Amino acid sequence: MEFDINLHLNAIRRSVSLTEQEGEPAYAVTLHRAFAAELDNLWDATTNGERISRWFLPISGRLEVGGRFQLEGNAGGLITDCKCNSSFASTWEFGGDVSWVEVDLSEGDAGEVSLTLAHISRVSKHWDEFGPGATGVGWEMGLLGLAFHLDEPEAPKPDEAAFASSPNGKAFIAGSSDGWGRAAVAAGTDPEAALAAAARTRAFYSGEPT
Repeated sequence: MEFDINLHLNAIRRSVSLTEQEGEPAYAVTLHRAFAAELDNLWDATTNGERISRWFLPISGRLEVGGRFQLEGNAGGLITDCKCNSSFASTWEFGGDVSWVEVDLSEGDAGEVSLTLAHISRVSKHWDEFGPGATGVGWEMGLLGLAFHLDEPEAPKPDEAAFASSPNGKAFIAGSSDGWGRAAVAAGTDPEAALAAAARTRAFYSGEPT
């Protein structure tokens, strides 16, 4: 599929920080992106199960505070907070591990609205191997799909496997992985370790060897 790779890569502000979750050390991987949309529209696109399925993954469950959700073939979790047109939060449960996702929406310049997503994970061997890109690249592809959906709400969702194997998809994954490597270095990670983790992340998402 054709799209402006650099436009979408540069639309993301990436940051990594060391924090604490439930009394244990954790890393927060944070993405910030502005969209040319109305706040009501972005809120509906990110909280309405029918619309989520059109740009992210099919989702089932009770999408309200205290309810549980399940993304088809991926994570499930418990919705822990929701403020209409402002923010929502949940656990993110996958492969026996629990992490946390927090999303905030805010109105920006005229005709734009911003989304900030933080994915908080405990310090682990998985982090040492893949770094922030393990979650960062996945969410970045999700926000790319959201941007496409907001631009063309009735267009079919791109096939994930076809995207990852396409030249533009591979270039996007490489650029995102490198971006998260730089974010890790900015947060204090040893540059050699950060670049090696970024290469492993790129290989995971693209299916190509490091």
